[in-house]
Amino acid sequence: MSFSFSYPYTPDPGFKKRVAYFCMEFAIHQPLKTYAGGLGFLAGSHMRSAYELKQNVVGIGILWKYGYYDQIRKQDQTMDVLFQEKIYGFLQETNIKFTIKVSGHDVFVTAWYLPHEVFGTAPVFFLSTDLPENDYLAKTICHKLYDANPETRIAASILLGDGGARLLEKLNWLPEVYHLNESHGLPLAFHLYKKWGSLQQVQQQLVFTNHTPEAGGNEKKHISLLEKYGFYCDVSLEEVREIAAIEDDVMDYTLTALKLCGRANAVSYLHLQTLLGLWPEVPETGKLTAITNAQNCAYWQDKKMYEALKGDDDNALIKRKKECKQLLFEEVADQTGEIYDVDILTIVFAKRFTGFKRADLLFIDMERFQQLAANINMPVQIIWAGKPYPMDYAAIAMFDRIVNICKSYANCSVLAGYELKLSAMLKKGADVWLNVPRITHEASGTSGMSAAMNGAVNLSIPDGWFPEFAKDGVNSFVIPAANENLPVHEQDDADAASLYDMLEKRIIPMYYNNPGKWISLIKNGMKDISPQFDSKRMVTEYYNKLYQQ
Repeated sequence: MSFSFSYPYTPDPGFKKRVAYFCMEFAIHQPLKTYAGGLGFLAGSHMRSAYELKQNVVGIGILWKYGYYDQIRKQDQTMDVLFQEKIYGFLQETNIKFTIKVSGHDVFVTAWYLPHEVFGTAPVFFLSTDLPENDYLAKTICHKLYDANPETRIAASILLGDGGARLLEKLNWLPEVYHLNESHGLPLAFHLYKKWGSLQQVQQQLVFTNHTPEAGGNEKKHISLLEKYGFYCDVSLEEVREIAAIEDDVMDYTLTALKLCGRANAVSYLHLQTLLGLWPEVPETGKLTAITNAQNCAYWQDKKMYEALKGDDDNALIKRKKECKQLLFEEVADQTGEIYDVDILTIVFAKRFTGFKRADLLFIDMERFQQLAANINMPVQIIWAGKPYPMDYAAIAMFDRIVNICKSYANCSVLAGYELKLSAMLKKGADVWLNVPRITHEASGTSGMSAAMNGAVNLSIPDGWFPEFAKDGVNSFVIPAANENLPVHEQDDADAASLYDMLEKRIIPMYYNNPGKWISLIKNGMKDISPQFDSKRMVTEYYNKLYQQ
């Protein structure tokens, strides 16, 4: 049966321009495991809000056969990695087949379709090479999100960029704007250049979003290696050098995307300043702006908490918060055997485990941590969760260290399986949402947004989106950041000392001794987070700032 695509609903006149949104990961709902972390959460919220506003957007991603990975435990409770095949009965086969070139060989591609009504999103297509026509190596291109093999990662970029563009041509749904959400799908730019033969035409229709200043998220590869694998979509290396203004033999994906697109954005105002410092070539083009990330309120916020807020019913809000804490504590008990108390201040650190996010900052001074964790007069409960990259052994070691420390504390625990479902449970059950990135390293960070939508009080370093929201002592707590020019270990020591001081002198005493002030913090956070950090605002800005010529 042939697949015929027409846009499934009538777009709003203000959002009728056709946009294709290319992203390596989408976190749309728990059953669909096509994401690793924050980039996916952001893309999922984008697709939901695009649907709510009836925008003329189509998502293009990859159907990862084994997802990112399933986070499980070894015998001693430390972390292990499981790659398990995923089957999705709710996706529709399109039976579309075409080929892309990888390393000079034809690779067959098909696409699976997520209709808008399944999860309430803009329509999304997921590409796959897991076909009988392909050999094993070709099939593995779509096996693991962010595969550790660099050649497989290059092939995945070709699949997303070149394959996604070819799919849209097969569907005869030709965008007016191609949105490259992160530089993973950079071959899209070369496909369009090959098709149109005009850099000016590419720049008129291609836009780009950068989500991180971290080196790991801004890939660099030797130009000859990329040529060997077909990254340039049959554009000659000489032309690539010319249009991307490459002077040495290394292609910086992010810088190339910034040069080849017509408009680009950072994902917070602070991130914009960081990017302008990292790539001084960019400011003179005037093409870079800031569109701060956001999360979909309709998906993330606790409806009963907001009903209580609207009715100015503090007792109902407190009651609902305790109900949510109890649901989280049942998960804690199931995973760790610890029984937690809903009346005790509960601090949560939950996000992707990577070095700059400093999941272990509370352990910088073990004497002060011991004082905090052992205080029986004003007790705390602390929960960690998060997924390192499966081959990031330093981050996995950090996770395991926290697991082993928590074994000695009945009020400290680490949860495995940090995905959309557990993320929501943690945000609803947290009293304090802890975020301590090394300053200037967090482009945006969005977990604190959805935490505030669930009555959690943010405690954070003023990086990424947070300075645009935070009013210290009014809707959140701001940890004064160490001087970014200090050596890393001195920054960590200073930030840890500030964190201990804030917990001991302000936050914990307020929770126990001034409940009226605490509930005011919760309510102000819930009010201030929306609409500014609802993704409806974000996707509207994309149309108004990035998609307009």
